[in-house]
Amino acid sequence: MMRPKIYLFGDSITEESFSAGGWGAALAHHFSRTADVVLRGFSGYNTRWAMKVLDKVFPAEMNVGNGRAPLAVTVFFGANDACLPDRCSAFQHVPIDEYSQNLHAIVAYLKNRWPSTHVILITPPPIDEVARLLHRYGEIHSDLPERTNEAARNYAKACVTVARECGAPVVDLWSRMHQFPDWGKAYLRDGLHLTLGGNKIVFEEVIGKLKEVGLSLETLPADLPFTDAMDPNDPLKVFDQMPTTDFKMFRVI
Repeated sequence: MMRPKIYLFGDSITEESFSAGGWGAALAHHFSRTADVVLRGFSGYNTRWAMKVLDKVFPAEMNVGNGRAPLAVTVFFGANDACLPDRCSAFQHVPIDEYSQNLHAIVAYLKNRWPSTHVILITPPPIDEVARLLHRYGEIHSDLPERTNEAARNYAKACVTVARECGAPVVDLWSRMHQFPDWGKAYLRDGLHLTLGGNKIVFEEVIGKLKEVGLSLETLPADLPFTDAMDPNDPLKVFDQMPTTDFKMFRVI
């Protein structure tokens, strides 16, 4: 039987999540013997573009034969939707009402495909506007950043509202980071993308939401036996017991 999967769907903050110290890499390590963590991050994407590629990211073949519904899918968009419409990243901007509608549609698409799959929304992070000016994107000919923290807050609130309306878990990353006074330097390396500390927060929050819906090392069995389960005098015996043995009991956590 193939291992169950957890998909990470989002923009550059998801695409970078498998880098050293990234939150996606930490998830893959955490579930290394129980589930495969699959990266589907697309730098620069907004929800409008995400809607256009849903059938390519989650192709029909995933439902064929022995295909299993993913355990969970994280949906992490909004940082690009929230780009201001009158500045250099205007082509990425999506009006907040459309952003909400797109999130609704993405959740509905996933739940219609896989009713048992847990869809977890993640809000955009806060924006350190001073740092954004120090890490300019494109041709910026003014002293104004292409994103603001106020806009990010509004899109984060919209994401939380959509999650509530859909009955989906949500990581309110904007609010979580604002609980710390030095969040800009501690959690954002360029005013937008995550530092190691920022990745740690996302990892911890996602793990917490997964546990809330019943997905944890305590509830997910390993697909093959741990060495703890093996009789030193007859190591092969455990493999004959595989159809009936729940190997999570042998996991050293």
